[in-house]
Amino acid sequence: MKNPAPEIIEMAPSEFEELLRRAEQGAFKEGDHAKIGGVLKAYLYVLELLDKKSTSIDRLRKLLFGATTEKTADVLGREGSTPAPKGDQAPNADADASAPAPTAGEEKAPKKPGHGRNGADDYPGATRVKVIHQSLKPGDACPECGRGKAYEMADPGVLIRLIGQPPVAATIYEIQKLRCNLCGVVFTATPPAEAGAKKYDASAVSIIAMLKYGLGLPFNRLDRLQDDLEIPLPASTQWEIVSAGAPAFEPIHDELIRQAAQGDVLHNDDTKVRILELMGERAKQESFDESDDDDGRERDPPERTGLFTSGVVAVSGSKEIALFFSGPRHAGENLIDVLRQRAADLPPPIQMCDALSRNMPKELKTIIANCLAHGRRQFVEVNERFPDQCRYVLEALETVYRNDAMARKNNLSAENRLIFHQTQSGPVMVELRDWLKRQFDERLVERNSGLGTAINYLRKHWEKLTLFLRVAGAPLDNNICERALKKAILHRKNSLFYKTRKGAAVGDLYMSLIHTCEMNDINPLDYLNELQRHAAEVAAAPAAWLPWNYQQQLAA
Repeated sequence: MKNPAPEIIEMAPSEFEELLRRAEQGAFKEGDHAKIGGVLKAYLYVLELLDKKSTSIDRLRKLLFGATTEKTADVLGREGSTPAPKGDQAPNADADASAPAPTAGEEKAPKKPGHGRNGADDYPGATRVKVIHQSLKPGDACPECGRGKAYEMADPGVLIRLIGQPPVAATIYEIQKLRCNLCGVVFTATPPAEAGAKKYDASAVSIIAMLKYGLGLPFNRLDRLQDDLEIPLPASTQWEIVSAGAPAFEPIHDELIRQAAQGDVLHNDDTKVRILELMGERAKQESFDESDDDDGRERDPPERTGLFTSGVVAVSGSKEIALFFSGPRHAGENLIDVLRQRAADLPPPIQMCDALSRNMPKELKTIIANCLAHGRRQFVEVNERFPDQCRYVLEALETVYRNDAMARKNNLSAENRLIFHQTQSGPVMVELRDWLKRQFDERLVERNSGLGTAINYLRKHWEKLTLFLRVAGAPLDNNICERALKKAILHRKNSLFYKTRKGAAVGDLYMSLIHTCEMNDINPLDYLNELQRHAAEVAAAPAAWLPWNYQQQLAA
């Protein structure tokens, strides 16, 4: 029976030594049995991995500590241009003549221009101050020669000055009060317009949300930073600020979901999340189910125990929308909710995901494409044990990815990209498919080995992995969604958990807006600020205030 991956138990070294001491003395405390059980489960899990033929020391290291890089040149340990496959590793090598031959220039990334310094044009968000000459103005006589006239040059001199300040700054307005010494009437000065009617400006909501949900900075760390800079902002107050500001963004969030449903390509995937409120309810339910009820019958355990953050990235033309959903539902179930808002007259969208069944929206029809990077990764993991075979596969897929990069560089349309892949990548993939089949037919590879498992994965999902050769616009992989989910992973690593359902919903909302802005090269801080300052207009017409058109609305 296959043991599931154990839950990670975090213990400091001193706490672990104390647990060992109590175990030796037989003086256990509450919770010790669960910790010891978790350690034993982890030990059995590692033994099971080591016992598998598919698990190498390198793969075990990656499972425990994470992978570093999967670039083909780094995996194969080569330098310079890609060597062409030779001998038995590359059958029908002449058939690959249609593929573009890599050159040294293509293989080596060009050196970026510049010297590492940023000019004035690199600071579009900076405040600009125009400094007027102290004694001259355009049209004045030249004080040097006395005959010419001074005119204003098109390119002014530039001086850049960067200042440090707290993430949330504070201004104290001391409002003067005058009191009559006879009648006692108090006359109070009128506060300036910039003082505002509320204590917390819209920008305070935006910057706290960006730090927390965009960069993974926990409330308590910002609390310490603000306290060090003598502008206190307690963690509890930060939560009150972002939760109170969330309703202003809900119309836009709903509109982004509706817009995503109309996308040409939808990517989806899952990652784990901790929501303490749901975890507590699950623990109570499991505890109740394990005990007998009044009539002596034992209840069945709950079917769904995991908690996930699902990422859905919709691509429509040049626009990209990132959505996050945290809770007990899988990525496929959350995608169903999005697709229910799709216009009935639109054709089924392309769905890119890995081959897990929980990613599939079973109730609605989509054109399924599977992630080629997932299949490639399995060969990366066994490369040290099967270097010759893996080299052939990795270099074949490298050609495909290089072709896709060339299509992007040349701004090919979806239809022209399809034709380009069919002519340039098609022969490479045909040879790869034949090579994979021959490994099993001629018994060159053991089916249960690590290499056999990798080959079987490609063969089993071949049609979905190669959709880019048959359908215009089909992507190669799900990397765009995995990059989006790094937002949720960063939050999980730093803040560890959400406390309540509402906390998770607020985090999903801010995370969706912030990452959508980043994907479309929009300033998230400015966008969140303007949505709050025009909350009534946004609620009335959210489609006019999306990240890619809100500036036109402001100008109008």
